[in-house]
Amino acid sequence: MKHYLDFEKPIAELQRKLDELKAHPQTATLGLDLNEEISRMEQKLEETRRAIYSNLSAWQRVQLARHPRRPYTLDYIGTVFRDFQELHGDRLFADDQAMVGGFARLDDRRVMVIGTQKGRDTKENIRRNFGSAHPEGYRKALRLMRLAEKFSLPVVTLIDTAGAYPGVGAEERHIAEAIAVNLREMAVLEVPMVAVVIGEGGSGGALGIGVTDRVLILENAYYSVISPEGCAAILWKDRTAAPKAAEALRITAKDLLELKLVDEVIPEPLGGAHADLEATAAALKEALLRHLGELEKLPLDDLLRRRYEKYRRIGHFVEAPEPPAPEEPEEPEAAAAGDGSEPSQGKAANGRQAERGG
Repeated sequence: MKHYLDFEKPIAELQRKLDELKAHPQTATLGLDLNEEISRMEQKLEETRRAIYSNLSAWQRVQLARHPRRPYTLDYIGTVFRDFQELHGDRLFADDQAMVGGFARLDDRRVMVIGTQKGRDTKENIRRNFGSAHPEGYRKALRLMRLAEKFSLPVVTLIDTAGAYPGVGAEERHIAEAIAVNLREMAVLEVPMVAVVIGEGGSGGALGIGVTDRVLILENAYYSVISPEGCAAILWKDRTAAPKAAEALRITAKDLLELKLVDEVIPEPLGGAHADLEATAAALKEALLRHLGELEKLPLDDLLRRRYEKYRRIGHFVEAPEPPAPEEPEEPEAAAAGDGSEPSQGKAANGRQAERGG
């Protein structure tokens, strides 16, 4: 069953009417021929789809990034990669099901693929913790990255999380430390790395597997320091201001590319990645092969230097020079100085000061 978002209601209504027309009996006894009407309705539906999806707001793209039918990490692992062998556990505490990873092949290239995984229903979401990883999830990811480094395998990470899990247990097991260690270690990992934001890119939870040589993003994904709802609650004291916050945060793929926070935007089919998984997977695979091919040609020293410089540039800003102060209007007394009387008074005053000085 298709799931339509609020802004997709015109599409849903046209699709319903089209389905009714196609299901209508077109028998000779009724003398009905609805082919022309069906063709007209299909054309109108396509025009409506293009009009809506070509003018999406930032908030509408956030909704698409969270779409319940949107492909998740394991969906892409099953279509983009092959021979996936999942590895489990952080060897310290537990196996976090919100973080998945293991060996795989990208065409003939052996890689380590890691990503956050959400669930499709309530039971699976509880198992996957709604895609929000615990400290052991980030430690598992780091263990797999170090394993990839040991075998000289490139690393691919797929990011789709609202953020790291903020529960008491996660704090007790030092979630901030786990993410911080990942940031530090990924900055110097001696293999090529590419990250792709495939859905939600929520704050430190996304960054914990996102410090890579190249950061790519799907067209309707987002990457942000805070959710639009959280931003709205802080700045406007009203979570319903989330659409306004989404615009202000500049979290869409287009904005991120302009800000040079991502390196490439991967196009999605009309309607989003869930509209055509195969087409999205093909575009993702092509981008991964291209970027990994470029990175693997670089000497190790050059690879690490470029990675360092990439993240040093983030947040760089230049202060604009202060505009010149506006000229103040002349006082009436100053304007009157042009008639010759004021200068003589000035000279007399100066003369008196000179006499006192003498």
